[in-house]
Amino acid sequence: MSAQSTPDPAIPGDTGPTSSRGRSKGRRRRPPTGRRRALTVTAWTAAGIVVLGGTGAGYLYFKLNDNLKTVDINQALGTDRPGKADNGSENILVLGSDSRSGTNKKLGGGTDDGSARSDTAMIVHVYEGHKKATVISMPRDTLVDRPECTDAKGATHPAVHGAMFNESYSTGGAACTVKTVESLTGLRMDHYLEVDFNGFEKLIDELGGVQVTTTKAIHDPDSHLNLAAGPHTLSGQQALGLVRTRHGVGDGSDLGRIQLQQAFVKALVEQVKHIGLFTSPKKLYDLADTATKAVTADSDLGSVNSLMSFADGLKGISSSHMTMVTMPVRYDPANPNRVVVVKSKAQLVWDALRNDRPVPKAATEGTATGEAKGVVSAPGAS
Repeated sequence: MSAQSTPDPAIPGDTGPTSSRGRSKGRRRRPPTGRRRALTVTAWTAAGIVVLGGTGAGYLYFKLNDNLKTVDINQALGTDRPGKADNGSENILVLGSDSRSGTNKKLGGGTDDGSARSDTAMIVHVYEGHKKATVISMPRDTLVDRPECTDAKGATHPAVHGAMFNESYSTGGAACTVKTVESLTGLRMDHYLEVDFNGFEKLIDELGGVQVTTTKAIHDPDSHLNLAAGPHTLSGQQALGLVRTRHGVGDGSDLGRIQLQQAFVKALVEQVKHIGLFTSPKKLYDLADTATKAVTADSDLGSVNSLMSFADGLKGISSSHMTMVTMPVRYDPANPNRVVVVKSKAQLVWDALRNDRPVPKAATEGTATGEAKGVVSAPGAS
């Protein structure tokens, strides 16, 4: 089954050489876990709301500006990075952060130690002309070679072979995650956007919910999700439960969870397209206020003016012009709870994005896939 999908979301699956480590036979299932998963938000959704909210003036503008949190990726990483593309395309790394501190602790499990993990990561490639995009999901449990990273306190962490992808964030924050992605892909991440649990839930509620249709019932007490088959308008809490559930439907794998996330992304983009934001100045401002509080951006996007300009270039991308792909992976023979990159196929993905071309079907054919494809869809999405 292919992991590439236009318009329907999908996930890659199993191919490539096997490891010399321990073997595991049969279908590889991930055991259920109570640990909460991070949220998924597309770059243009958060930024698109900001551009609408940023039309105010005076103290409202400055209040929105003060809401924004930034991280200086360029200063942290220096000049030892892939070069910027000169073909008009852009790559945005979008992360979901699952800090257990503050108000987030009631939304998920884990320790309330003030730390954060990134359990969801997507590379959003916006093609020249900004009329279409490809979204590459990065499985959190992928074993990668993490480069040497320096954390926010100045401590240096040596390079590690076979580290879990999401450990880059807990090791060295946003800059380490960007460095890991750039090392893995050879692609320059032009921008960085991060959204947290609490902000995601509030954002969905401010939008009035997101409409989806489920073909199967989804029941997951760990993520507080209980959906019958049929149409739904998801509240913020339900949406958060959907994007973080892994064993409420399908085979309980992280790849199946990503399939649900990809479907929700399309539904969210479709929903934003049909909201009459300009009919209510208060709603417009409330959305902008919530979005700017929820988002952490790279310093180049760290002002309302910058986000306005950025988002203005993304408004032409509809769900029908989004291709959802998962980085080509196979299950690790030594540990069915981990996946490893199928390098030859992944290189086809990175080469396509570098040259601003569609990802070829061959890049995702025959790779490992979850079992949640088609369970969630967006009304009107094509």
